[in-house]
Amino acid sequence: MRRHLLLALLAAMSIGAAPQQRPSPMTFFITSTPRGFGASLGGLAGADAICLRLATAAGAGDHVWRAYLSAPAGDGTPAVNARDRIGRGPWVNVNGVEIASSLDNLHSDANNLTQATALTEKGMMIGPTKHDMLTGSNADGTLSTAAPDTTCHGWTSLREGQAMLGHSNRYGGGRGDSWNSAHLSRGCSQDALKASLGDALFYCFAAD
Repeated sequence: MRRHLLLALLAAMSIGAAPQQRPSPMTFFITSTPRGFGASLGGLAGADAICLRLATAAGAGDHVWRAYLSAPAGDGTPAVNARDRIGRGPWVNVNGVEIASSLDNLHSDANNLTQATALTEKGMMIGPTKHDMLTGSNADGTLSTAAPDTTCHGWTSLREGQAMLGHSNRYGGGRGDSWNSAHLSRGCSQDALKASLGDALFYCFAAD
């Protein structure tokens, strides 16, 4: 009798147990959804928090996640270059495919960033109507000075200013093949970014 009760209890426990999520190999992704406030991301800290939240939901929250964004100097702090925030690599997408082996490789024509490999944390490709990624950066990953403002006021502006954008599919106008420095946005609002074929999405990298 006791044996039957024990077996029944163990069966009930196994049915109620939630399956464990497998850790993801992902150390790079594009944000799958916008914050909803255009390029106003809450500054670099807010953007990093978005990366961590999305990565955690995808089973890769055990990394130090950084948004690939440059930012201007201000309030006694120096300018920030996107390339200095993201570690040294290598980086792989959600499927384990390497997109770059090192910082130098990432910022060269030899990287493996394409429409097929530049995936969201959910493993989805970015369509051509959303391929403009917020970066604020030059092709070498340093802060862009192509205009008085290239970071929507340090990623805090909902409307005023501009942002330097990259093409995640390596195709389009401006310097169309550049994943991080293709052209400036038409503004910083969600509507202005959509008009530039973007959606206020950006790149996230594991920096550890």
